[in-house]
Amino acid sequence: MKPGIDGSEFGFITIDGERIEHDVLIRLSGEVAKRKKKLSKAVYGTSHTISLAEAEYIYETGAERLIVGAGQNGMVALSAEAADYFAKKQVAVDLAPTPAAIARWNQAKGAAIGLFHVTC
Repeated sequence: MKPGIDGSEFGFITIDGERIEHDVLIRLSGEVAKRKKKLSKAVYGTSHTISLAEAEYIYETGAERLIVGAGQNGMVALSAEAADYFAKKQVAVDLAPTPAAIARWNQAKGAAIGLFHVTC
């Protein structure tokens, strides 16, 4: 079951009433996990560009959509390699500033994965 996101402010996100002070990945199962941003930081020196390695970690068989909360100011982007990877897997990527992405997540139907950056 997909958890609902109550909201977000700089530095945290609230999911089903629980305040979380780090980036999160929401799996198809509804499991909420800490984002493994080290996978991207190792390649780009920042977690603001999603690397191929992180894309491979994010992906799950059966996913149709990836909703990315790109931070309060929309600073996160996919690398070209990550974008190509999701395209080949036929996963639509919906990237928006975190507040807008939360609204899209809460309205999403079907097999969606969420990745939410809680700062910039």
